[in-house]
Amino acid sequence: MPAFAFSMAVQAGEASASPDDSSRYCKPCLNRHHQSMEGVAGMINVQNDWHSADIIAALRKRGTTLAAVSREAGLSSSTLANTLSRPWPKGEWIIANYLGIHPSEIWPSRYFDVNGHLIERKVRKVSNY
Repeated sequence: MPAFAFSMAVQAGEASASPDDSSRYCKPCLNRHHQSMEGVAGMINVQNDWHSADIIAALRKRGTTLAAVSREAGLSSSTLANTLSRPWPKGEWIIANYLGIHPSEIWPSRYFDVNGHLIERKVRKVSNY
């Protein structure tokens, strides 16, 4: 069995490590690693943000593109793409409003704290000098 397939079988609990492979694929080691990763996920409170392809697909289902929504908002055609990879409240609201939902439905990790409370994120007002 190839090493990768064997390690996957060990992780799934379908095989036990043979003596010659024990240093590389020790089932207890994998279990300890898995348990420690569960603890990390619990501390970070991992949320399920939409994948960028799902956001783009939702816009396409509405008959538009991310670039078109960006231009319609008076931005450069590529500006809203920044919202897919990093937090930007103004862009998040533009996309969410176009889809008819709250931005927290698309990016829960950006709108909820570790305890699950909604974080108040506001778009900065434009100041006139």
